[in-house]
This record gives sequence, structure tokens and C-alpha cells, in this order.
Amino acid sequence: MKLIIRLLVTAILVVILSYIIKGIQVDGFLTALTVAIVLGLLNLFVKPILVVLTLPVTIFTLGLFYLVINAAMILLCDHFVDGFKVDTFWTALIFSIVLSLSQSIVFKLTNND
Repeated sequence: MKLIIRLLVTAILVVILSYIIKGIQVDGFLTALTVAIVLGLLNLFVKPILVVLTLPVTIFTLGLFYLVINAAMILLCDHFVDGFKVDTFWTALIFSIVLSLSQSIVFKLTNND
């Protein structure tokens, strides 16, 4: 049940951020839900591989390269999901930062465990 709630919250945040951040287009809520699912799968399967492969760079940049990996996940999602468009790398970077912060805030505020 928690997974479904997390996906729905992420989808809602994707829709909201598409209105706020210039350069992000989402066709509708179903597309945003697809984005949430694809991002979850990419973060589960692809991101750990990228983190390991780029570990020296991440250490050298004191973890800042991790932001680049997050932006890459957004751009991959753009590639796989029709109806989701990210204009530039910088837009993906801003979107990933704001989405992560928004998720953290929402999940922290609603955590009843």
C-alpha cells in the first residue's frame, strides 16, 4: 500500500512541477503516473550501476556528481515515456533536485510510523 501511495504522490508532484518549472511538459496525470513508475524502476535497476561506475568521480566531487546521475535518470525517463518532455540537461537537473526535495518534505510530513 505504501508503494502505491508513494507512486501517486510522486505523480502528483510531477504534474505540479511541470507547471512550475519551465521546460518540463507532462501530457496528463496518467503520463505523470507512468513517469513515477519508470523513475522508480530506473532508480532501482540503472542508478546503482551508474553510482558504482562513477564512484571515483563522485568521491572527487564530494558527492555532487550524484546530482548529475539524478538528472541522467530524468533524461532517461524522458526518452522512455511518451508525453513527458524535458528540454535540457539543466532543466532535468533542477527538476530532479526539486522533485527529490518535494518528495522528502511530503513523505516526512506524512510519515506516521
